[in-house]
Parts: sequence; structure tokens; C-alpha cells
Amino acid sequence: MKKTIFLIITIIVAMILVGSLFFFTPEKNSDAIYWEAFSRNNKIFSVAIPDTVFFAGETTPIDLYYVREALDRELSVNTYWHSSTLFMFKRAHRWFPVIEPILKKNGIPDDFKYLALAESGFRRVVSPAGATGFWQFMKETGKEYGLVINKNIDERYHVEKATEAACRFLQDSYDIYNNWTLVAASYNAGRKRINNELERQKAGTYYDLLLSEETSRYVFRIVALKTIFSYPTRYGFYLREKDLFPAIPTYTVTVSDDIPDLAKFSIDHNINYRILKDFNPWLRQNHLKIKHNRSYEIKLPQKGYTSYGKLQKKIQGEDIIHKDTIEVAEIP
Repeated sequence: MKKTIFLIITIIVAMILVGSLFFFTPEKNSDAIYWEAFSRNNKIFSVAIPDTVFFAGETTPIDLYYVREALDRELSVNTYWHSSTLFMFKRAHRWFPVIEPILKKNGIPDDFKYLALAESGFRRVVSPAGATGFWQFMKETGKEYGLVINKNIDERYHVEKATEAACRFLQDSYDIYNNWTLVAASYNAGRKRINNELERQKAGTYYDLLLSEETSRYVFRIVALKTIFSYPTRYGFYLREKDLFPAIPTYTVTVSDDIPDLAKFSIDHNINYRILKDFNPWLRQNHLKIKHNRSYEIKLPQKGYTSYGKLQKKIQGEDIIHKDTIEVAEIP
């Protein structure tokens, strides 16, 4: 018995010694072997540029070398910045169905949903300059286009109302430029700057202009996102229906009187405070003061639909919401 145990221990020690010799020989640590393995296993492909590209029905002149190179850059950045673009797909599945009919109703090209996506990634972000919400409205511009913005309420966070305001802004810009690409550029740079540059450079289109780094990339980023979203599998994105963030069925409660405690209001409606604020981020305080003769609609999730399991059953059922908003691909 002792001899058997000794033999087993001897074999194990011998294996460890042999393994050590194998893994730590100079050959295994050589740069040449490492780089050969690295190049064999690490493969990065340059993205394919489509033959034709359009934004809002207007042709992107990719035969111009600097236009093609600018689009190449934005396609590459958004293809290989995997986590950011992946979550854009997930969030867009929830918010495109909200934004699309508002754009259509107001006669704004559907491609402008990608402008909102480029602006915020459908996150409730605030820029260093103070631009806020999905459409990144500055405070004064938001007020100019009909949004209520004060200490209690900030409708830049109200997706439907902010989209309506964005449509009015975009239409006003189109009345000036009669060109949707310039409309998109002016959304980033401001009409005054675009007007000045068009005049100074004696140019007629966005693609003729030499602009700041940010605005020079802006339209190309929108076009790149549209291209990737239109053909996700070409750019390496595979999403199952259940991976996407589903639209959550809601109902509204109209209120015309002050709500002194929104936490209590939440409990009275069988949800918690966090869910209330998630569905109504335009409520900026823990109370709501309402001016005389005003009323607001507070959005609440339908009963049971805060359960992810129930949402998945809805997705799989016949009452699916916008199943084809994003191409859902089979994993190869």
C-alpha cells in the first residue's frame, strides 16, 4: 500500500516538473511564437462601405474621398465600440416605436430617429453645456418650442413632448434650408453657425463645408448608425428578440391638483417611487405643483408588466409590440 502511494506521488511530481519545463522553456516565451499566435487568433476586419447611402432621401456623396473616409471612420467606431452600439440596439427597440409615429405625423423623415439616437443613445443624459433628454434640448430652445421647464417639471425628459418639440424645430430649419442634411447639421451646430459658414465658404451643401470636428462627424455618425441598424449582421451584431428591451404597456392618470408626496402617490398606484420616476422622468421633485387650469398625464405601467417574465410572454404572444422594429438575426 505504501509503495503504491509513493509511486502515485512520484508520478504526480514528475508530471509537474515536465509541465513546468514545457511551459517555461525559452521557446514558449519567445516573441516570435507569441506574435504568430496573436496574429492567428486576433482578427479585425475593415468595415465594408455600402455602394449607395442616403439620409432622409438625400444622397450621401461617398464618391468624394473625404466623405467616404468620414463615413468609414464612423462605421468603424460604431461597429467596434461593441457595448455602446449593442445597448443602442436594445434601447432603440423600446423607443423607436414611440418616436416613429410622431415624426411621421409631423412630416419629418423617419431617419431623424437616428439623430435622437446619436444625440443621447436613448439615455437621460445631460451634456456639459446643459443640453438634456433624448433630443438634447438646451433650456431656452426647449422653452421656445413649447416645453415646460422649471424646478418641478422638465419636459425635455418627456419623450413624446420633446419629440413633438424637435419636430417643430426641424421643420423650421427645413423651411430655411430646404435640405434635410443641413437641417441635421444645424441641429448640432446651430442655425447661425451653419448660415455663417455657408456664406463664408460660398458652399451649398453640408458635404461642401469645412466645419468643426464635432459637426464634421455629426451627420456621418447618424448615417453610420442608420447603416448598422439597417444591416446589423453585416456589422457583426446578432440580437435575439428576447435580448432587446421590450416596450412596457402603460396607462395614464390625469392630475389637475397638486401632489404633495409622489412616493405616496406611487404606493397608492401599486408601484414604487423608482418606477414612477422611471416612467415620468420629467417629474423633477418628490412632489408636483400644478398651476391653476393646468393638468398633466402621469404614465404608469399596466398591472403586472414590471415583471420581466410577463413581458417575455407578451413578446412571444400574438399581441407583440413592433416585433420588426429591428432586424432580429439567427446566430450563425
